[in-house]
Amino acid sequence: MALENASLVTEFILMGLTNQPDLQIPLFLVFLMTYMITTLGNLALILLIVLNSHLHTPMYFFLFNLSFIDLCHCSVFTPKMLMNFVLKKNVISYEGCMTQFYFFCFLVISEWYVLTAMAYDRYVAICNPLFYNVVMSPKMCSYLMLGSYLVGFSDAMMHTGGLLRLTFCRRNINHYFCEIVPLLELSCTSTYVNEMQLFIVAGKNIIVPTLLIFISYGFILSSILKMSSTAGRSKAFSTCSSHIIVVSLFFGSCAYMYLKPSSSGSLDQGKISSVFYNIVVPMMNPLIYSLRNKDVKIALKKVLTKRKF
Repeated sequence: MALENASLVTEFILMGLTNQPDLQIPLFLVFLMTYMITTLGNLALILLIVLNSHLHTPMYFFLFNLSFIDLCHCSVFTPKMLMNFVLKKNVISYEGCMTQFYFFCFLVISEWYVLTAMAYDRYVAICNPLFYNVVMSPKMCSYLMLGSYLVGFSDAMMHTGGLLRLTFCRRNINHYFCEIVPLLELSCTSTYVNEMQLFIVAGKNIIVPTLLIFISYGFILSSILKMSSTAGRSKAFSTCSSHIIVVSLFFGSCAYMYLKPSSSGSLDQGKISSVFYNIVVPMMNPLIYSLRNKDVKIALKKVLTKRKF
């Protein structure tokens, strides 16, 4: 069955972040600049990791994948979002909307588990340093990344399949991209199954990684406090702090968006919350990991030095 036959509408209208005329151009410039910083920052970090053999370690393997996901993530919806600020009516086809939603789910869920794998990597590095090379072998790192992408793939298919079964009677999406909550409000068929699916799957993908990260950092904190060397404690805290900042921003905004009761906040609050995990976090990741990471600074200096000669 063709996709257009599954719904009464063949296209949707994205209402955007705000409908206030005075804010359109300033917000366009802000988010355009943010998009450029996000794209260039993540692309630079990817190239830096690829070109510098010193960074070919498990930690930077995960960081490479995180930057790749963020690079793709920001490109899924930001171009359409920017169009909202300059067009009177930003139209997206039914097929395009479902595709955008699928890749959004796939990339966000994959990022949750990549961040969890990074926490496990730090746990092994600090709590079991003698066995680090054995435990975090290239094979194990590949399995962790493959598992992250597979969970993202399967859960995104589940959510998208649930939307494809619905019949939509209205086409004005009160958001800047095809997000599931405002999409469910446009359905003229029952969305109970979709809402339960969203709560269970999103809950599993937020709570389970969060618990694993908390457990990892519980052991890490215990090991750090047992260190007799002040320099060792300082280095361990410095290594973990960047990851903790990213996790707090990403998981906190996602939890507020998907785990709060539907009556506790409006869609406008949901838009603001989504800005953090869709725009702020992908932009901050390369800045946090480069500005707070000594190895990345050294690698960047080496690349720039070679360019001069």
